[in-house]
Formats: sequence, structure tokens, C-alpha cells
Amino acid sequence: MKQKKNTIMKIQSIALLFIGTGAILQSCGNKNAANGQAGAAPAVAVTTAAVTQQIVTGSESYPAIVVPINETELRAEVSGYITNIYVTDGATVNKGEKLYEIDHTRYVAAVDQAKASLKIAEANLEKVRRDVQRYRKLSEQDAIAKQTLDYAETDLNNQEAQVLAAKAALTTAVTNLDRSVIRAPFAGTVGISQVRNGALVSAGSTLLNTISTTNPINVEFQVPERSLSQFVALQKSGAKEAIQLKLSGNSIYPSHGYISTIDRAVDAGTNTIKVRARFDNPANELRAGMNASIKVLEKSAQEEMVIPYKAVQEQLGVFSVFIVGDSSKVKQQAVKLGTSFDDKVVIKEGLKLSDKVVVEGIMNLRDGATIQEQTGN
Repeated sequence: MKQKKNTIMKIQSIALLFIGTGAILQSCGNKNAANGQAGAAPAVAVTTAAVTQQIVTGSESYPAIVVPINETELRAEVSGYITNIYVTDGATVNKGEKLYEIDHTRYVAAVDQAKASLKIAEANLEKVRRDVQRYRKLSEQDAIAKQTLDYAETDLNNQEAQVLAAKAALTTAVTNLDRSVIRAPFAGTVGISQVRNGALVSAGSTLLNTISTTNPINVEFQVPERSLSQFVALQKSGAKEAIQLKLSGNSIYPSHGYISTIDRAVDAGTNTIKVRARFDNPANELRAGMNASIKVLEKSAQEEMVIPYKAVQEQLGVFSVFIVGDSSKVKQQAVKLGTSFDDKVVIKEGLKLSDKVVVEGIMNLRDGATIQEQTGN
């Protein structure tokens, strides 16, 4: 009896041991499960949008400056005092129109003197030429020494050279007289005169004024090397509807332009090339030196992949988006951008039409994060 009682007590002890161990194990399991739940990152609430396709009409802007087609400085070509100014500051002039006159009294006198010297030289030449003809006849009759004829022919050559020198001096004098009147080299607009009547000017150094063409006028800007083919095509087509000009203050110039010139070479330092667009300027609204922006309108020939622009992130010049993947996890993907328009941007590389991208909530994301997705508009 006593032995049976001991056996029962042993069985009860073993049972209690198993129950206690199970409780301990269950407690540890529950604790581990709780710890696992606490360590899991919560899903990030985001708004997404699907990649779509559409015909795109967008624009690219480039800083630009207005430059005349022709522009030149007017400088004195002869020295003297300004005696007449025929043009008012800022006036529009025609080619060949008188602008300034330098006291040309001495230049008229120089022409008169050169003419007189030429007449004297020509008269002496004629006298020597008659002497040579006479000496040649006498020489044929052995009536004079041969040396006399030689001297006469030498005098003839010298006198012919004197006539040539006198003609050159006359040409110089006439040229200087002509240059004492400064004329417009082409039709255009003059600036503010740098001299006044009575001012002493020096040949080749004194700036009188500047003249430039105004209508039409060029707008010059730099474009990236990668865009060169686009502008070559625009130049060949002569299309005007694609080129707009935005002035300071964000007003749009009423007339469209066209690509007139593309520089011969790319700047190796900046990887850009200089381009000029030409605009009509009948009201002289565009002035040389003005800062502006060229807007190049682009319409795609076929449908392009587009996404909302705010889905794009930039870091060190690299653009990327977050793509929604399986199990509501996101993947960061590098993309190549195209034309931007309104609140959207064209994606050239990096996405497929079936992709969805995160639009809002990006700041809380990292690669591989789990999201709680909401579809955007």
C-alpha cells in the first residue's frame, strides 16, 4: 500500500514537470512572437499612379540673349575736328547716309595739291617722251652720241614712275577726303553719339558711335550636344511655330522665330553648341543685349510613356522613381527623363507601361519597403 502511494506521487511530480516546462515554452514562444511583431516595420501609406501613354506637347527653355544680325563700331579713319553731325542719337538710317563729317579743308587742299603734282608730272613726261623720240631719230643718223639717247631714255623711265607716284598720291588724297565723311555701312539704328561738334578725333582710335541692324534680329542661346540633331531638323524645316521667345517679366513675344544658324563646332568645355534663332522686330521691341528665354515647343511623333513629375527624385544628377512590386514592396529604379509638360514628364528609359510608381509619400520610403497603396488621380 505504501509502495503504491509512492508510485502515484512520482507520476504526479512528472506531470507537474511537463506542465511547467510547457508553460515556460509557451511563455517564451509568446514573447518571441511579440518581439517579432514589434521588430517588423509598419507599411508606409503612399499614393501611386500608373505609367500612361500619350502624345506629348511640351517645351524646353534655354537662357538667351538678343544680338543684331549686323553690328559695327563707327571710328574715325582720318584725324581732325568734328564739324558736322548729321544724325540724331538712336535714329534709324539708310545705307550710305551721312552720319559725321570731319573738317575736310586740309583734305580738299591735299587733293588739289595731288592733282597739280600729277599735271606737272604728266607734262614733264610728255616733254621727256618728245625728247626721246627726237634723240632716237638722230641716233639712227649717228648725229648724236649713243650715251645721250641712253640718258634720255632713263629720264623717260624716271618720269613715268613720277607720274605713277603722283597718281597714287592723288588716290590717297581722294580717299582721305572721302573718309572725312563717315557714312552708314548698312541700314540700321545708331546708338548714342560718343562725340560732339568740335571734338578732336584720331584716325583708327576714336569711337564715334555704334550701328546695328534691328529688323529682323537674332536671339542667341546654347543647347546641349545631345539636342543637336533636334535643332538641325528644326533649321532644315524652317518651322516657326516651334520657337517662342519669353521676355523678362515672363511676357511672350508675339512673333515666332526660326532657327537661322548653328555654330560650326561644339564647345568641348561645356558640351554645348551655339544656336541662333531669328525673329521679326518691326517695332524694335527687341534690343541688342536683352536677356530672354527661348522656348522650343515639342510634339511627339508617337505616344510617349509619362508619369507625374513629382514621382521623380534627383540625387547627384541621377533621376529615379519607386516602382510598386510584388507583395506591396517598392523598388527604386533609375530613369532617363524626356520632355516635361504641365505636371508630367516623359520617361525615355527605365520603366514599362505596366509599371506603377509612387507619387506621394516618397520621403518615407527606402528600397524594399512595404507600402499601403492608394491610387492617385
